[in-house]
Amino acid sequence: MSTATDSANRLARMLEPAEWAAAGIPLLRSPREVVSGLHARHRPTPATAVVAVLDHEERLTASASFARRSVSADGWEFRNSLLAHLRRVIPHDLRRRTPVRTAVLLYCREGDERWTEEDGAWMWGLRDACTLHGLRCGAYITLTRGGWQVLGEGRGGRRPNSTSQPAALADTALDLDQVPSRTGGGAAQALHRSAAR
Repeated sequence: MSTATDSANRLARMLEPAEWAAAGIPLLRSPREVVSGLHARHRPTPATAVVAVLDHEERLTASASFARRSVSADGWEFRNSLLAHLRRVIPHDLRRRTPVRTAVLLYCREGDERWTEEDGAWMWGLRDACTLHGLRCGAYITLTRGGWQVLGEGRGGRRPNSTSQPAALADTALDLDQVPSRTGGGAAQALHRSAAR
């Protein structure tokens, strides 16, 4: 009985693609640039999540990567992991009436670009973590052998992918700056997009 209840609760903590599309998630202006920069910085391998925070001009402000530890795809567990890493790399914006920064999630996994229940759990976790940290919920991006895909938008590319070598940071449109963290975390470093394109 408790197994059935746990399973039902877990299924309630995931978002279907239609629900995600209806949530009004802001579109990334340059998804390839964001994906390439995160791939170069964090070098994700399968079962690695990279959470990143963008400012109002879509500059990458902070990011953190971590390995998935949960055995089951549970949005509640994913939410807690995302929230813990966000708290380490950037102060919350809960005092603002409307969020000015946006969190995006890049998840490197096995399989193809099609939506999975695991993706649905990450989507639920990202949305909830953003609410609890005072951020706007942004794109959910998968990185697989076939390339990268922004779920719900139909945008993607073949490179980078989960097996490709990261481009040098100088080859991406991102510059790395050390920004002191007011939350005391050292799990990730801040990234800033260069003004020159």
